[in-house]
Amino acid sequence: MSSSSTALRELQRDLENKANDLSKLQKGKTNETHSQLLLFFFSLFPICFQILRLRSPIVLFMYSLNGLSPDIAKNHQVRKKYTIQLGENELVLKELDLLNEDANVYKLIGLVLVKQDLAEANANVRKRIEYISAELKRLDGSLQDLEEKQHSKREAILKVQQRIQSHQAGKAKA
Repeated sequence: MSSSSTALRELQRDLENKANDLSKLQKGKTNETHSQLLLFFFSLFPICFQILRLRSPIVLFMYSLNGLSPDIAKNHQVRKKYTIQLGENELVLKELDLLNEDANVYKLIGLVLVKQDLAEANANVRKRIEYISAELKRLDGSLQDLEEKQHSKREAILKVQQRIQSHQAGKAKA
Protein backbone atom coordinates (compact mmCIF):
# COMPACT_ATOMS: atom_id res chain seq x y z
CA MET A 1 0.00 0.00 0.00
CA SER A 2 3.01 2.30 0.51
CA SER A 3 3.72 2.54 -3.23
CA SER A 4 0.19 3.73 -3.94
CA SER A 5 0.47 6.30 -1.15
CA THR A 6 3.79 7.50 -2.59
CA ALA A 7 2.24 7.82 -6.05
CA LEU A 8 -0.72 9.67 -4.57
CA ARG A 9 1.59 12.00 -2.63
CA GLU A 10 3.46 12.81 -5.85
CA LEU A 11 0.22 13.53 -7.66
CA GLN A 12 -1.03 15.65 -4.76
CA ARG A 13 2.25 17.57 -4.80
CA ASP A 14 1.76 18.19 -8.55
CA LEU A 15 -1.77 19.35 -7.84
CA GLU A 16 -0.54 21.72 -5.10
CA ASN A 17 2.03 23.18 -7.51
CA LYS A 18 -0.74 23.74 -10.04
CA ALA A 19 -2.84 25.40 -7.33
CA ASN A 20 0.06 27.73 -6.52
CA ASP A 21 0.37 28.57 -10.22
CA LEU A 22 -3.35 29.32 -10.29
CA SER A 23 -3.14 31.67 -7.31
CA LYS A 24 -0.30 33.53 -9.07
CA LEU A 25 -2.48 33.81 -12.17
CA GLN A 26 -5.41 35.10 -10.14
CA LYS A 27 -3.26 37.70 -8.38
CA GLY A 28 -1.96 38.88 -11.71
CA LYS A 29 1.66 38.15 -10.81
CA THR A 30 2.27 36.57 -14.20
CA ASN A 31 1.80 37.80 -17.73
CA GLU A 32 -0.37 34.82 -18.72
CA THR A 33 -3.03 35.29 -21.36
CA HIS A 34 -6.53 33.89 -21.39
CA SER A 35 -5.50 30.97 -23.62
CA GLN A 36 -2.62 30.13 -21.29
CA LEU A 37 -5.07 30.11 -18.40
CA LEU A 38 -7.24 27.62 -20.28
CA LEU A 39 -4.19 25.48 -21.00
CA PHE A 40 -3.41 25.57 -17.30
CA PHE A 41 -6.85 24.22 -16.40
CA PHE A 42 -6.60 21.50 -19.01
CA SER A 43 -3.22 20.50 -17.58
CA LEU A 44 -4.99 19.70 -14.30
CA PHE A 45 -7.15 16.98 -15.84
CA PRO A 46 -4.43 14.33 -16.23
CA ILE A 47 -3.32 14.81 -12.63
CA CYS A 48 -6.87 14.55 -11.27
CA PHE A 49 -7.60 11.62 -13.54
CA GLN A 50 -4.49 9.77 -12.35
CA ILE A 51 -5.40 10.37 -8.70
CA LEU A 52 -8.87 8.94 -9.31
CA ARG A 53 -7.53 6.09 -11.42
CA LEU A 54 -5.02 5.04 -8.77
CA ARG A 55 -7.26 5.47 -5.79
CA SER A 56 -10.70 4.31 -6.97
CA PRO A 57 -10.08 0.58 -7.57
CA ILE A 58 -8.36 0.09 -4.24
CA VAL A 59 -11.05 1.99 -2.34
CA LEU A 60 -13.82 0.02 -4.05
CA PHE A 61 -12.12 -3.31 -3.37
CA MET A 62 -11.47 -2.33 0.25
CA TYR A 63 -15.12 -1.39 0.79
CA SER A 64 -16.31 -4.66 -0.71
CA LEU A 65 -13.70 -6.60 1.29
CA ASN A 66 -14.76 -4.90 4.52
CA GLY A 67 -18.40 -5.65 3.67
CA LEU A 68 -17.66 -9.38 3.71
CA SER A 69 -16.25 -9.44 7.25
CA PRO A 70 -19.60 -8.92 9.04
CA ASP A 71 -21.18 -11.63 6.87
CA ILE A 72 -18.40 -14.06 7.78
CA ALA A 73 -18.71 -13.18 11.48
CA LYS A 74 -22.50 -13.66 11.36
CA ASN A 75 -22.03 -17.01 9.62
CA HIS A 76 -19.64 -18.13 12.38
CA GLN A 77 -22.09 -16.98 15.06
CA VAL A 78 -25.05 -18.83 13.52
CA ARG A 79 -22.88 -21.89 12.91
CA LYS A 80 -21.83 -21.91 16.56
CA LYS A 81 -25.49 -21.78 17.65
CA TYR A 82 -26.42 -24.69 15.36
CA THR A 83 -23.40 -26.72 16.49
CA ILE A 84 -24.48 -26.34 20.12
CA GLN A 85 -28.05 -27.33 19.22
CA LEU A 86 -26.78 -30.35 17.29
CA GLY A 87 -24.76 -31.50 20.30
CA GLU A 88 -27.75 -31.08 22.61
CA ASN A 89 -30.05 -33.00 20.27
CA GLU A 90 -27.52 -35.82 19.86
CA LEU A 91 -27.36 -36.11 23.67
CA VAL A 92 -31.17 -36.24 23.83
CA LEU A 93 -31.19 -38.96 21.16
CA LYS A 94 -28.65 -41.01 23.16
CA GLU A 95 -30.80 -40.62 26.28
CA LEU A 96 -33.91 -41.68 24.36
CA ASP A 97 -32.07 -44.75 23.03
CA LEU A 98 -31.30 -45.80 26.63
CA LEU A 99 -34.99 -45.82 27.61
CA ASN A 100 -37.24 -48.88 27.55
CA GLU A 101 -40.08 -48.87 25.03
CA ASP A 102 -42.68 -48.53 27.79
CA ALA A 103 -40.94 -45.54 29.46
CA ASN A 104 -42.84 -42.29 29.87
CA VAL A 105 -41.48 -39.36 27.86
CA TYR A 106 -42.65 -35.81 28.43
CA LYS A 107 -42.26 -32.77 26.22
CA LEU A 108 -42.24 -29.26 27.64
CA ILE A 109 -44.72 -27.08 25.75
CA GLY A 110 -44.85 -23.63 27.31
CA LEU A 111 -45.27 -24.21 31.05
CA VAL A 112 -46.87 -27.63 30.69
CA LEU A 113 -45.26 -31.09 30.42
CA VAL A 114 -47.18 -33.13 27.84
CA LYS A 115 -46.82 -36.90 27.64
CA GLN A 116 -45.37 -38.06 24.33
CA ASP A 117 -44.89 -41.44 22.71
CA LEU A 118 -41.24 -42.61 22.76
CA ALA A 119 -41.24 -43.38 19.01
CA GLU A 120 -42.69 -39.95 18.24
CA ALA A 121 -40.11 -38.20 20.47
CA ASN A 122 -37.35 -40.22 18.83
CA ALA A 123 -38.60 -39.28 15.33
CA ASN A 124 -38.86 -35.58 16.29
CA VAL A 125 -35.31 -35.49 17.63
CA ARG A 126 -33.98 -37.25 14.52
CA LYS A 127 -35.78 -34.74 12.28
CA ARG A 128 -34.29 -31.87 14.29
CA ILE A 129 -30.81 -33.39 13.95
CA GLU A 130 -31.38 -33.80 10.21
CA TYR A 131 -32.53 -30.19 9.86
CA ILE A 132 -29.63 -28.80 11.93
CA SER A 133 -27.12 -30.89 9.96
CA ALA A 134 -28.54 -29.56 6.68
CA GLU A 135 -28.31 -25.99 8.00
CA LEU A 136 -24.70 -26.54 9.06
CA LYS A 137 -23.91 -27.89 5.59
CA ARG A 138 -25.58 -24.85 4.00
CA LEU A 139 -23.66 -22.50 6.31
CA ASP A 140 -20.39 -24.26 5.43
CA GLY A 141 -21.09 -23.72 1.73
CA SER A 142 -21.99 -20.10 2.34
CA LEU A 143 -18.85 -19.57 4.42
CA GLN A 144 -16.72 -21.14 1.70
CA ASP A 145 -18.26 -18.79 -0.90
CA LEU A 146 -17.65 -15.76 1.34
CA GLU A 147 -14.05 -16.78 1.97
CA GLU A 148 -13.47 -17.31 -1.77
CA LYS A 149 -14.90 -13.84 -2.47
CA GLN A 150 -12.68 -12.40 0.25
CA HIS A 151 -9.64 -14.13 -1.24
CA SER A 152 -10.42 -12.89 -4.76
CA LYS A 153 -10.88 -9.31 -3.47
CA ARG A 154 -7.51 -9.49 -1.72
CA GLU A 155 -5.89 -10.76 -4.92
CA ALA A 156 -7.53 -7.95 -6.89
CA ILE A 157 -6.18 -5.38 -4.41
CA LEU A 158 -2.69 -6.87 -4.74
CA LYS A 159 -2.91 -6.72 -8.55
CA VAL A 160 -3.95 -3.06 -8.43
CA GLN A 161 -1.11 -2.31 -6.03
CA GLN A 162 1.35 -4.08 -8.35
CA ARG A 163 0.01 -2.09 -11.30
CA ILE A 164 0.53 1.12 -9.32
CA GLN A 165 4.07 0.05 -8.42
CA SER A 166 4.92 -0.72 -12.05
CA HIS A 167 3.37 2.61 -13.12
CA GLN A 168 5.39 4.39 -10.48
CA ALA A 169 8.59 2.56 -11.50
CA GLY A 170 7.98 3.56 -15.12
CA LYS A 171 7.40 7.15 -14.03
CA ALA A 172 10.60 7.15 -11.96
CA LYS A 173 12.64 5.92 -14.95
CA ALA A 174 11.25 8.64 -17.19
